[in-house]
Amino acid sequence: MSSYLYLKFFNPPSALLASGSKSGVELGGSKNIISIDTEHNFYNVGTIYTEMSWAEFYRDIEGLEDQIDTFTTKEYKSIQDDPDALVESLVKNIENIIQEKKLFYGIGDFEVDAFMNENTIIPGLELDNELINTLMDAHKKSRNRDQFPTLLKTQENKKYINITIQGQNKDKLQIPGGSLEDIADKLRFAKGFATGLVVSSKKSANLFMMNDRIVFQEDQIPEFYIDQDCITIIESGIERDKLFPISWFRFDIGIRSLETLELWDKIKENEKLKKVLKDYDNYITKLIVDKYISLASPMNLGSDFEKEFLKLNPSQKKKSLRDMAEAIRILTEEYEE
Repeated sequence: MSSYLYLKFFNPPSALLASGSKSGVELGGSKNIISIDTEHNFYNVGTIYTEMSWAEFYRDIEGLEDQIDTFTTKEYKSIQDDPDALVESLVKNIENIIQEKKLFYGIGDFEVDAFMNENTIIPGLELDNELINTLMDAHKKSRNRDQFPTLLKTQENKKYINITIQGQNKDKLQIPGGSLEDIADKLRFAKGFATGLVVSSKKSANLFMMNDRIVFQEDQIPEFYIDQDCITIIESGIERDKLFPISWFRFDIGIRSLETLELWDKIKENEKLKKVLKDYDNYITKLIVDKYISLASPMNLGSDFEKEFLKLNPSQKKKSLRDMAEAIRILTEEYEE
């Protein structure tokens, strides 16, 4: 995992950069395919859906200064209702993830409503009206004072923003691991989602994880909670003009996040998709096996070990991979001492 204070989010969705002014506000949302690298930096590698609009407020009408008069669409793209286009995008992006030696992280959903609704607009998250009102008032104050931070940066012609992940269970989103193999082993069995708030500071977009339903084992049962510490930090930061609420987020993580797509039942038997998912599973498996062989080289493991592994049935492979991942962790710690 990255030892830096910030993670980077490359090609960030517009919803993460939304702002406003006295004259209007940006509204909309985006659903994206997300990958990560060894340092757990995020990459928006494919758009499933995005729609961003500029909502103009009424002018010169007393009492309606923050009421919406007109909408102008600024950005729109959608393949979420087109099974052929969706499969093509998934296949292409997963192939690229393999080629670039990254990991498929999941599906990111970002929604912007300027906190004008009575509750959250992200499925799976409910918050008290008092907090919603605080966020709405803070967003309005940021618009009126032109306080929205400018976060977009460039690195080697690639646009990115700095992000942090906050919350008592943040390790479920920022998955611990000293290598790509460590993260891959945990992520391959992940299922579920996390929801929360994007609240920016002057230097980063901070993803406050308010609750989650993420598990890493089949027999785990997630418990419902709302992270009250996050609420306290957000409210304090708003009061001190250090934090500025931007949008809502939801991450469905792991390869099983594809099952949350509306068209999943229609595309899951597509031969091209099944092939690339098998290729991805083989890619992850090889990462873990090769890492184990390299660390266990004094034991003279080699091609025979890999051949024997490939002969195992799925349940045997699953157990063997878990054992190897644990061995990798122990051996890595020993070599670092």
